[in-house]
Amino acid sequence: MKDSLQAGLSTEQTYTVSPEMGVKHLGDAGGVLSTPSMIGLIEQTCLQAMMPHLDGGEQSVGTMVHIWHRAPAKTGEEVTIRCKMIERDRRKCVFEVEVDAGDVRVGDGTHERFVVDLSKFKQT
Repeated sequence: MKDSLQAGLSTEQTYTVSPEMGVKHLGDAGGVLSTPSMIGLIEQTCLQAMMPHLDGGEQSVGTMVHIWHRAPAKTGEEVTIRCKMIERDRRKCVFEVEVDAGDVRVGDGTHERFVVDLSKFKQT
């Protein structure tokens, strides 16, 4: 991993909530961003922040999420995910994350990722 992978690194991404991101077990009432989908978007955004700072043969995997889902975001709405690395300890990276739909805070919390050597994931 590059020396540039340091606390303070940040990025944001905007996504449109699709029907596939909804709460399926609620049927017609489930046209809102589900918690698992929100966590997936958070992980994707944090990964995108890290990628330019990883060496060839390295990747990042999520190891912890501590997220509050505070408000709904309806299908068709845009949500903006903001992440900022607040800690790096060797291969562990901890991000502070926020999810907003316009001026409404949809979710927030922390997400932890580890840098891994892909050669250790290959079958022998």
